[in-house]
Amino acid sequence: MSEETRMEDLLEELREAKRAVADEGRPDAVESQHAQDKLTARERVEYLCEEFDEIGQLAAPAPTTPETADWDREDAPADGVVAGVGDIDGRPVAIAATDFTVKGGSIGHTGGEKLKRVMELALERGFPTVLLHDGGGHRIQEGLDARPTAQGDGGIFRLQTKLSGWVPIVSSMMGPGFAAPTNFSAMADFVPMVEGSTLGVAGPSLVKAALGVDLSKEELGGAGFQTAETGMADRAYEDDEACLDGIREFLSYLPRNARRDPPTADARPPSETARERLLDVMPADPKKGYDIYAIVEGVTDEGTFFETKPEFARNIVTGFARIDGRPVGVVANNPRVMAGTIDADASTAAARFVSLCDAFGLPIVALEDVPGILPGPDSERDGVARAAGKLPFELNGATVPVVNLVLRRGYGFGHVAMGGGESVQNVLTAVWPTAEVAAMGIEGAVDVVHGREIEAADDPETKRRELVEFYKDRTDAIRSVEGVGMDAVIEPTETYGWVKRALNRYDEPREEEWPPKKHAINPW
Repeated sequence: MSEETRMEDLLEELREAKRAVADEGRPDAVESQHAQDKLTARERVEYLCEEFDEIGQLAAPAPTTPETADWDREDAPADGVVAGVGDIDGRPVAIAATDFTVKGGSIGHTGGEKLKRVMELALERGFPTVLLHDGGGHRIQEGLDARPTAQGDGGIFRLQTKLSGWVPIVSSMMGPGFAAPTNFSAMADFVPMVEGSTLGVAGPSLVKAALGVDLSKEELGGAGFQTAETGMADRAYEDDEACLDGIREFLSYLPRNARRDPPTADARPPSETARERLLDVMPADPKKGYDIYAIVEGVTDEGTFFETKPEFARNIVTGFARIDGRPVGVVANNPRVMAGTIDADASTAAARFVSLCDAFGLPIVALEDVPGILPGPDSERDGVARAAGKLPFELNGATVPVVNLVLRRGYGFGHVAMGGGESVQNVLTAVWPTAEVAAMGIEGAVDVVHGREIEAADDPETKRRELVEFYKDRTDAIRSVEGVGMDAVIEPTETYGWVKRALNRYDEPREEEWPPKKHAINPW
């Protein structure tokens, strides 16, 4: 046999082995996945990446138990995990996608090694990490033996801990996601879900066996529940393509790793219409709500706002935007939900978002209109007393520039929590002409301080109104800057320019002298 013939035979053998585990060699599996309106694992990776180099395509399952002793590559093509390094918008990203058509998308020992391999590359070279889950977690057939199982996860979660804050981490639910996929998501920066997928520590059968509670998978961990009720997931998407587009958009605001600068784009200042609309959005009645999204639109680059948790803790709005082409993180009270009051969920969601922004060098813009911290027995039971400290803790620990704008109310500890005044070392702390800054809401304060005086008056209601008006003159925007607790009163239409200039001028990371300690203890 000639050398040329030998090479041709070897190449054909290699190509056939690859075809057998690829989609083209598994038409029945592909058809089954498409019948569920889902892309295959490889189709998802190909949709997301411009280029992709697969690692371990010909990997075979590990026969760790008698039940798996006769398994080979044909029984579990690529061991159910498509892994490698691809390019998204021209930047390298480490990717692993579980394949539901291979033993329900379960992760065996070999598949776990592939996950470790791409995570190690991400750690060493500073690649964002994207996990596309569609399966039931650890492969039980390979785990019914203490000898290999005693190794735990083989170090995967140790790797993910190291990756956290070094590179952006995405953990996407694109099918069944109970158990291990949920554990991966707990430490991820962005957790999108496709409608119909699930997320949770255990599925219905295990919950029923353990607790006797019979619930559907949607009730336990559906996209609606996990995005709106628990906040474990960030956003829900109608199909695979929309979810993958969301991942691409999320990554477009963040740098490759914490040593790199966030990617910039062409500046698209808000239109004159959007800026002028700011004058009409704010109602004359301070008790009425308004569209906070119109405010965001009028102070950031046009069409750039990407909200991170639109369904969870809706009294606070968090998301990415751009100002002068530069990515920023926006935190805003939402006056249309609970009047923008901060509760435990809102503080936790906002604090985690601020931590994410600071880790990857995105300045923070806080749009404040807050009547305070939510009181009452239910709120206390939710742990609001401790949770309320999370947001100011993260803001004060941030090294990126922070801007605080009081749009309307800046009351009590809510003002502190949003980083108002000198609560945080802001590069700009300003108020709109509509702002009121006080220890608490004026009407409530009048009732507390002057309750007896009002009751004793000949006309209690008239007396109360007089006192409210008296204190309004002492809590307005102009008075708030008289003591230089605020930098300036600015007109709404000038806000974009003020913020843009502040971020351009104060772009050096803040370095502050701290006491000789390892770190502060986060109020989690």
